[in-house]
Amino acid sequence: MKVQAFAATKPGSKLKPFEYELGPLKPDEVDIDIEYCGICHSDLHMLKNEWGITKYPFVPGHEIIGKISAVGKMVTHLKTGQRVGVGWRSRSCQTCEQCLSGYHNRCFTGEDVIVSRHGGFGNKVRCQALWAFPLPDKLDIKTAGPLFCGGITVFSPIIQNGIKATDHVGVVGIGGLGHMALLFLKAWGCEVTAFSTNPKKEKEVRKFGAHHFINSNNLDNLSSLTNKFNLIIVTANVEIDWDAYINTLAPGGRLHIVGAVPQVRATMSPLISHERSIGGSPTGGPAVILSMLGFCTRHQIGPLVEEYPLSKVNEALEHLEAGKARYRIILRNDLT
Repeated sequence: MKVQAFAATKPGSKLKPFEYELGPLKPDEVDIDIEYCGICHSDLHMLKNEWGITKYPFVPGHEIIGKISAVGKMVTHLKTGQRVGVGWRSRSCQTCEQCLSGYHNRCFTGEDVIVSRHGGFGNKVRCQALWAFPLPDKLDIKTAGPLFCGGITVFSPIIQNGIKATDHVGVVGIGGLGHMALLFLKAWGCEVTAFSTNPKKEKEVRKFGAHHFINSNNLDNLSSLTNKFNLIIVTANVEIDWDAYINTLAPGGRLHIVGAVPQVRATMSPLISHERSIGGSPTGGPAVILSMLGFCTRHQIGPLVEEYPLSKVNEALEHLEAGKARYRIILRNDLT
């Protein structure tokens, strides 16, 4: 089966039309006719080979919405014509300790949609059936794609850290990830504080659910927040003043990093003396993804998106790289 897609042939190059063969369908796999695919900053990192793992030609795209066109002979829970979503991961072994514990996203021998294989900037994609999630009817297919990467990335820390409706939570960086974190936390019932270097975002940020807005260009603004937060989710992908944010954590609080920051430099004594901690996480396992979809359906949560046709993918990537996206970009498949 031939797939029509857009691919880069070298680091940072423009995406051009590309055709490839999918090969035989494995018994535990499904093929999906793509309708929409989101653009994530991870696509940009991979496009430029900034993580040193990209293989070319490279087809980005891992926030996929589409309809199943074929199912392997072992697949019994999905059927052709069913609409599903696919995120970062495309396969896990299902037999290792991590998988058997429900952490399929941490499987060491797992497969990712855009690592050493082709992703969703095309008209078809293939994945292990476990990682194709039925899309609830009440979710908008145009905005649901980013939930399967960006959305689950900021939803998982809420679950992992046992966040309660009475907790105070901060979100650092209000972009594609951060604005979804605000939407989740508002619906969760938390008191929410947004930290941003762009004061022009305040009005929108409050609409997303933030009770408080802090201009993080001035670190003096953090001094009144000492010992306040049970959790701070860092979605930024640049270094910040780690000690300043750690000091705003309540005793036992956690600084949870989901942005691709290069490194963390922190003074240990404030962590030890107040039993604070620093951690991070990648996306989430299948059970947590299903929980997120149920939560989004109940509260009608979806990201704010801008739409481009897939044929204009290079324009969309430039828009994202320039920092102009408000707040996620999705591509509509217009390939014939």
